[in-house]
Amino acid sequence: MKPIGVALVGCGRISDLHTLGYKDSKDARIVAVCDSKAVRARQKAREWGVPKVYLDYEKLLQDSEVDLVELLVPHHLHCPMTIQAAMAGKHVSVQKPMCLSAAEADLMIEAAARAGVLLRVYENFVHYAPVVKAMEMIQQGEIGIPRMLRMHINTGHSARGWKIPLDSWAWRFNESKSGGGELVFDHGYHLFSLAYHLMGQAKRVSAWIDRTAVAPGIFVDAPATIMFQFQQNAAYGVFDIVHTPGIVMDSKYYSDDDRVEIIGDKGNLFINRYTVRTIDLPELMLFKDGTTQAIDVEGVEWEDSFIAATRHLVGVLQRGGSPCLDGQTGKAVLQFTLAAQLSARQGVEIDPQSVS
Repeated sequence: MKPIGVALVGCGRISDLHTLGYKDSKDARIVAVCDSKAVRARQKAREWGVPKVYLDYEKLLQDSEVDLVELLVPHHLHCPMTIQAAMAGKHVSVQKPMCLSAAEADLMIEAAARAGVLLRVYENFVHYAPVVKAMEMIQQGEIGIPRMLRMHINTGHSARGWKIPLDSWAWRFNESKSGGGELVFDHGYHLFSLAYHLMGQAKRVSAWIDRTAVAPGIFVDAPATIMFQFQQNAAYGVFDIVHTPGIVMDSKYYSDDDRVEIIGDKGNLFINRYTVRTIDLPELMLFKDGTTQAIDVEGVEWEDSFIAATRHLVGVLQRGGSPCLDGQTGKAVLQFTLAAQLSARQGVEIDPQSVS
């Protein structure tokens, strides 16, 4: 089978991580980039050795060399650009969050199915090696039946971390374009994906979401606490989020502390790192039979999860199967996330499957 021709649509900072899984790949190669900013698009094309540059998405979709588009664009563009790509016969990998509503997700799923193309939501957290290993251990019965999931995010700052000017983030604080806040809806989608991946869909969600000012008239959606009951019997979860920019973290990317604990009826698993290491503990630990042990895992840097996510999709396209977050799964995670927002606004429990 010929290598898959890939187009990266959107050449912002995160695009650098999306190229890593294609380097030295025999099964896929980046054949084009597309961005509305010509200088940025041409600069990235030179850096990555990509032969074609497009400033017009519709013209890109006419390129017969392009088999797959990776959409790295603001959230409000995910639905229309996915539908356009599907109608042009292109497979789609769309950045998380999938879109702004379950109704939009349905349109994207229907368009892909009608065109016979693959749709997946790009989610690197579920491909992070400690998560993959933890899931294997759960499936092998290592901790018994999972009963409780604890998830945590807090922010910080790093002297060597990504420097992103506020004007580049402006659309993220416009709810009509972002769909919700930076921490619960946007970054939080990673953790809701993990919750769904590890323990399935929730049947009820309760949330308290406050706001913290980060600039005059600009707020993030934190602190927040979100509780949920899973559909599987006697399984619950809690997710806490806090904005703490004064905490120093050593990160070359975003400064976010993400940690997860899965509690079974025979033991606990601890995932102590994602974007950045904030506590001096192994990336994956098991507590069982009165002792704690580190579980050896390779590929624990944040960029490793991007490489794994990309290679997973390439493998599916070349050899068949379903991506980890296909359209229906992406929609379920989106409903989980939206249920938290809706619960906080209305002050009631929400069933994710009722969210449209």
